[in-house]
Amino acid sequence: MSPELISILVLVVVFVIATTRSINMGALAFAAAFGVGTLVADMETDDIFEGFPGSLFVVLVGVTFLFAIARANGTTDWLVHMAIRLVGGRIALMPWVMFAITGVLTAIGAVSPAAVAIVAPIAMGFAAKYKISPLLMGVMVVHGAQAGGFSPISIYGTIVNGIVAEEGLPGNEIVLFLASAVVNLAIAVVVYVVLGGLKLARRPLDAPALVRTGGGGGNGDAAEAEAEAEERVTLTAPRIATLAGLAALVAATLVFDLDVGLAAITVAVLLSVVWPEQSKQAITQITWPTVLLICGILTYVGVLQTMGTIKWAGNSVADVGAPLIAALLICYIGAIVSAFASSVGIMGALIPLAVPFLLRGDVSAVGLIAALAVSATVVDVSPFSTNGALVLASAQDVDRDRFFKQLMVYGGIVVAAAPPLVWLALVVPGGW
Repeated sequence: MSPELISILVLVVVFVIATTRSINMGALAFAAAFGVGTLVADMETDDIFEGFPGSLFVVLVGVTFLFAIARANGTTDWLVHMAIRLVGGRIALMPWVMFAITGVLTAIGAVSPAAVAIVAPIAMGFAAKYKISPLLMGVMVVHGAQAGGFSPISIYGTIVNGIVAEEGLPGNEIVLFLASAVVNLAIAVVVYVVLGGLKLARRPLDAPALVRTGGGGGNGDAAEAEAEAEERVTLTAPRIATLAGLAALVAATLVFDLDVGLAAITVAVLLSVVWPEQSKQAITQITWPTVLLICGILTYVGVLQTMGTIKWAGNSVADVGAPLIAALLICYIGAIVSAFASSVGIMGALIPLAVPFLLRGDVSAVGLIAALAVSATVVDVSPFSTNGALVLASAQDVDRDRFFKQLMVYGGIVVAAAPPLVWLALVVPGGW
């Protein structure tokens, strides 16, 4: 049995054990990375640690720490209240507002994880407050980010178009952008309907307040509710400082292209120096099990990449005789691997691998590149991807294990369904 096949089978075993024995999958993945890397791939310890996602670790810790402080001092409540006023009290529109905000951010140049890191904590806080499905709100944020992710001036769009030009392949920036935008919008519409978005229109705006005050039946209850409402909209010094910090975070990531994790943890530390009591409360809310889970899995994926498992899978597909089937398999590899690794990295690896295949002219290069790009990014709702991990880490008042499984199932559905659908729409017709 080849080392590459062994590494894939070990990954399957990790999933099975974690699912059936309720063991943190990240811890299992670290052990698997050590075992496979050392015994199968003959890797040194330093080579194994190269796969550890240090930047993602800082993003998860920094963003959850910052927004835990924002939650402790009431800033997130204030933002939720302002968002409600923005849509005229129509809760049903809020998932679409979050979809649009992340889409605009990525379309004008924000890295997708940076946009999700900014929007997801606010969106998930709103979902918890108004009893909206966290899965609905989370996937709307991620699909919004991917809807704008391939505009001609976006990070993803610039990278893919650059690879296409460098490899001498025909490209079409507009087809690439519209393919991602339309697919993610269509998925968002389906998700919104299936997960109860239409029912939100019949929900009373003040439902949480009614629950807290026992239905508002007496003057004391009414006075208490009014006092709580007033407290939520008051801008205190900690809230003003936190809002300024969030604005600085947006500017640092979108304007100056600084790392979102380091910027977030810097803002959190500055707030902690001034208001240390809120920091003590917030530090306990960092989702350490999620951090372990994501970092462990991605470390193992790094071992797979180092030992050539990803390239081995790509080369195996290239040997398939039927061009259309080979194109579908390439999309599937992009989707499956990207669910656990860098979307841009996968596209950067698979597009060059597919160049000899594409230059033969058996399938449309424009259509396949667009299909591969969509397949490799639409799956970022997976809890093992950066975007999915941020949604999982930002969820509030949920059973985190249950929510993780929901994201994993949803991500699995997208991985299974998206590649053939975009293949049918973009590759089979040809003529691009």
